Amino acid sequence: MIQDSTLNTQRLDDIRQFVREIAIPAEAQVVRDNEIPAHIVQIMRERGYFGWSIPREYGGAGMTTEELALANIELSKAATAFRARAGTNTGIGAESIIQDGTLEQKQEWLPKLASGEVTGCLALTEPDAGSDATALKASATPAMTGGAQQWRINGTKRYITNAPIAELFTVFARTDPEDLSHRGISAFLIPRQTPGLSTGPEHRKMGQSGSPVSEVYLEDVMASSEQIVGGVPGKGFATAMKTLNKQRINLAALCIGPAMRLLDEALAHVKKREQFGKPIGEFQLVQAMLAECQVEISAARSLVLETARARDNGEDVTTQASICKYYASEMCGRVADRVVQIFGGAGYCADIGGPIEMLYRDVRLFRLYEGTSQIHLLNIAKRIMK
Repeated sequence: MIQDSTLNTQRLDDIRQFVREIAIPAEAQVVRDNEIPAHIVQIMRERGYFGWSIPREYGGAGMTTEELALANIELSKAATAFRARAGTNTGIGAESIIQDGTLEQKQEWLPKLASGEVTGCLALTEPDAGSDATALKASATPAMTGGAQQWRINGTKRYITNAPIAELFTVFARTDPEDLSHRGISAFLIPRQTPGLSTGPEHRKMGQSGSPVSEVYLEDVMASSEQIVGGVPGKGFATAMKTLNKQRINLAALCIGPAMRLLDEALAHVKKREQFGKPIGEFQLVQAMLAECQVEISAARSLVLETARARDNGEDVTTQASICKYYASEMCGRVADRVVQIFGGAGYCADIGGPIEMLYRDVRLFRLYEGTSQIHLLNIAKRIMK
């Protein structure tokens, strides 16, 4: 659903200009320094990129699912780090509050997340709770402090995007030790300065340089009942699923931008690279790989936008969101592989093939986070068999 066509066109033009003139020229520096320069982050704040999905009454743009998908497609044409820097605020770092937060929680946190003053993150995954998120061991036990009931939280979270730089952590912990199902889990809003909360060193990753990921440690972290998302214990897993359901559409859109960029790079390459006395773009097997890329990108884009519109219309898109995430992430991997093949040795060398080697490594993670491809296949099968 596009609320204002003129405004949406202006917004997409702004993102394209940012990607073309600011983000892409800075990619090599981001890879080298493993961080986005502070002045570029500030530009992103000033342009409102941190508040895309946050309601207007809290300082955001109030974008619909379709508008957000279109924006994410454009921003993700640059190195993944740029999208990830603002992406937790426009996705999993804020969506739990948007979906189920109390009025007080929304008033306290959403304006700060929308402006980029605060960076949020979702702390759900644990060393022994990945695909099986209900197996989490982080605990929140009742404790009396100064005559008021509090919760004492202990546990470790792993692979948390933006944890090293986040100021707000949405932490999932088991508040009912007798209930080992999803009903025993609650979500807490924990500021970084809370005693007992710390983050580990940034993980060394295969790709996505400039997007920090680390563990989160919770050692006797004290939280009040007012910090439970929605104020009611036992609703955390439902909140997480609502958040991830939307995020899977976002992530599917984020897989399309890099695929489009890779294809654009390949099209430029095949016109100037010559073998056997002519441009390699004239060889039919090369043309077939280019055509396969275009077909799959077009299919993924149509699927994602159709699902986004359905969500905006209030439809249950749980199955479709899984289909989007599965297909788009696998599609992006196939496109990246073909483009490396088209570039040959240059696509494997960072100092010769331009961004191809970087993008190839960056997109590999898409098939792992927000539910692996295999988990999504199982979810899709379960739902269509009902």
